Amino acid sequence: MAAAVLRSCRRGLSRALGGKAVAGAAPPSPGGLRHKSSVQYASRPDLPKLAYKKIKGKSPGVVFLPGYGSNMSGPKAEALEDFCKSLGHSYLRFDYTGCGQSEGVFAEGTIGTWKKDVLFMLDEHAEGPQILVGSSMGGWLMLLAAIARPEKTKALVGISTAVDHFVTAFKTLPLEARKECEDKGFWSVPTKNIEQGISRLSMEFLQEAENHCLLHSPIPVTCPVRLIHGLKDEDVPWHISMQVAECVLSPDVDIILRRQGQHHMTEKDDIKLIVYTIDDLIDKLTTMA
Repeated sequence: MAAAVLRSCRRGLSRALGGKAVAGAAPPSPGGLRHKSSVQYASRPDLPKLAYKKIKGKSPGVVFLPGYGSNMSGPKAEALEDFCKSLGHSYLRFDYTGCGQSEGVFAEGTIGTWKKDVLFMLDEHAEGPQILVGSSMGGWLMLLAAIARPEKTKALVGISTAVDHFVTAFKTLPLEARKECEDKGFWSVPTKNIEQGISRLSMEFLQEAENHCLLHSPIPVTCPVRLIHGLKDEDVPWHISMQVAECVLSPDVDIILRRQGQHHMTEKDDIKLIVYTIDDLIDKLTTMA
C-alpha cells in the first residue's frame, strides 16, 4: 500500500514539474540563479519582530515549522520553497522568537512563546487553508496550532515529530539525576540537533512545556496527518510518532518509518519523500475541494 501511495505521489510530482527531478525543482532564472524569497519582518505590539519569508500562490499553502534551536534556512525549508514555487502554491517559513534572524533571546523562549509565534503567523501572514509541516519540535507546535486553528489547518506533515519529548525524556531520568538538575536549575542534554552539541533546558522551560503536553489524552485533530520518522533517530525516538498516530482523532493517518533515517531528515531521499508526501496531500485536498 505504501509503495502504491509513493508511486502515485511521484506521478503527480512528475506532472507538476514537467518530468524533472525533485532536486532543483524550481526552474533556474536567467544567468543560472534562482530567485529566493527575501527576508521580511513581522511587527507585533510589545513583542519581538519575527523574521519570515513568503511566496504567494494557490491554496492550499504550505507552512514550515523548524525544530528546537533551528531556523527557516535549513535544507528542508529551502527545498519546500522550490517545490511550492514549481507548483504555484503559497509558502511561508519563519524563525521563532530568539531564533535565526528574529528578535528576542533564545534562552527565554518556551513552548508557549513559540506556539504564540506560530498562531500569529498563521493569523496574519498565511492566507486560506494550509498544510503545516513541522520538524522535530515543530511537529509539536504543528499539532498545537492545528488544535487552536482547525479552520485554517487542512493537513499535517510531521518530520521526526517531538511531541512532549522534553518533558517525557526528563521524567525517564533516574530520580537522583532529576534531583541534581532541579538543584542546578537546568538539564544539559547531549544532542546532534544543534551546533553546540549540548542543549541546556531550564527547569522553568520544562515546567512550562508540561502545560502543552498532548500524549496523555486524545488529540482533537481531524485533518489528514502524515508522520515521517527515522529508525536511527538518536534525538527523538521514532515511537513518539506512533504515539501521536494513536492519539489523534483523524481517521486519515499514515506513518512512514525510514530504516536508515536520522533526526534531521536532510538526505536527498529524505527530502524527496517529504516533498512527495506534501504533493500527495495537495492532490488529495484539491480533489476533495
